[in-house]
Parts: sequence; C-alpha cells; structure tokens
Amino acid sequence: MKSMSQLSLFLDRCVTLLDRPTAKVTYWPACVPFDTADAWFATLREEIDWQSDRRLMYDREVDVPRLMAGFRLDDPDVPATLIAAAAVIREQVDAPFNSVGLNLYRDGRDSVAAHHDRLGGLVVGEPIALLSLGGTRRMTISAQDRSISAQDRSIKPIHVELESGSLLVMDYASQLHFLHGIAKTKAPVAARISLAFRVRKRDA
Repeated sequence: MKSMSQLSLFLDRCVTLLDRPTAKVTYWPACVPFDTADAWFATLREEIDWQSDRRLMYDREVDVPRLMAGFRLDDPDVPATLIAAAAVIREQVDAPFNSVGLNLYRDGRDSVAAHHDRLGGLVVGEPIALLSLGGTRRMTISAQDRSISAQDRSIKPIHVELESGSLLVMDYASQLHFLHGIAKTKAPVAARISLAFRVRKRDA
C-alpha cells in the first residue's frame, strides 16, 4: 500500500488505494488543474445556497458539522460550474452520473463521521466519485467490522490527503464493506468543498 508521501510522486496519474473483490478505491491527486479547482471553489462557495441541517444522534438532535446542498444534473437550474465538473469526471469515470451532493467544510471543526453511503436510492453497481476543491483535508478509509472477511478486517486504515482538484472514486461494493470519513482537526486548514457524484434511481 502506498503511503501519503509516495502518493505525491503520482500527481499526474491514478493511484489504486484498494483493489479487492470487496472494494476498489482509486485516487487522482490532480484530476483538475489547481487554478481551475480553486476558481470552481470560489464560484460555488459564493453562488450555492448552502444549507445547515440537524440530525438525531444518541437520542438528541445535533447540528451536522458542515453545510450541504444537492442537485440533479438534469435540473435546468443546476449551476454551470457543476455541469463543467461533471463533464470532467465523466471523462475519467465510465458512469452515467446524474446527481451531485455538495459539502462545505468551513474549517477544521467541520467533519463527517466514518460512514458508508446510503445505497437505497443509488443504482446498483455504479461508483461514487468525490471531487475536492479548496483546502486539503485528510480522508480515512477503514474496513467495517461486519459482513467482511477476517482478511479484509486486517487491512490497516488508509489515510489520503484530498487536495484541491483531486478525485477519489469508490466502487459500489466498497460501500458494503468499508467506511470513509473526514475527522475534525485542530490544525489550521482552509475551507473545502466536496462534490460527490452519484448515479441515482429516477425516483430517488
């Protein structure tokens, strides 16, 4: 498995982080040029109607520690920046992406707990592609304790620095067997926007 320092040697190519029957995860550190990624970040931060949310956790309602938004890509009101980003992603990933979920991590206090995507509304077998814009944040990918072989449970957590313009692609199976998340950090970090491209069912 390649370390984060080794990943920096592969700025112009795809790096395979996991390649197993239970999960395939690949990473392009520079899928989108830095200047383009930073311009997209600035535009989306300004133009998107970012929403806060609250969720039940341990029998109490808490704020979701990030801001969110979402679009169907066939929506006539979808921002042009998202259409441009989707076109770039489709060039790299052979999937008919039709939706995008956006998350704005304002600083190190914003995060997402280790989780797998909810699959009920997604088309079976299609991947999920995460494009990062703005500040760099560390994602951790780790094996779930349930429904997984002892061999997969022995895989050490993978830490990858998601740089501006980078693309992380997780296959459908990985959501059944692995978790991914972005922890809070006390280190000074710039704001980050993630674009999660998915293939949703028509009625989802």
